[in-house]
Amino acid sequence: MELHANGSKAIPDTNGPHVLEVLRSAQEDLARLMQERAEITRRIGTVKQLIVGMTKLFGDEILNEELLVLLNRKGNVRQRGLTGGCRFVLMQSQRPQSAREVCEQVQRSAPSVLARHKDPVASVTTVLNRLAEYGEAQSMIRADGRRAWEWVADSSEAGFEEIVSARA
Repeated sequence: MELHANGSKAIPDTNGPHVLEVLRSAQEDLARLMQERAEITRRIGTVKQLIVGMTKLFGDEILNEELLVLLNRKGNVRQRGLTGGCRFVLMQSQRPQSAREVCEQVQRSAPSVLARHKDPVASVTTVLNRLAEYGEAQSMIRADGRRAWEWVADSSEAGFEEIVSARA
């Protein structure tokens, strides 16, 4: 870095065309990558929803060891966290759920997950908003004026309808 005669550091030209081009390119890359992440997260949720549906139809015995590990259902894989718990509740629900309802269901299925949170409903609300940002969930205002979330990953993307109709 250059120094002025008085010893202060010279500031590079921040409005130069090269700086602006690099910044513009980085912004485009970041926007594209965030969109890709949202699409991948949505696809992961869709595939997990398919697997959950299949286990409801055929039972857990259809899951092999590797799939159990991938779904965090077996082994010393880390404990399912709050995000996973919220995803699971929304996937299982037949109607939009409030943050309090999601919190209660997570509490019933995995109480240790919420034990670490000072305000569990606030933590669940944060997770639900993040799932909406990822495109996995959608928030809405219910008739009672309260906010609720529902799972929006399209199960038809993963072939769920074909499996259900083949089973029927």
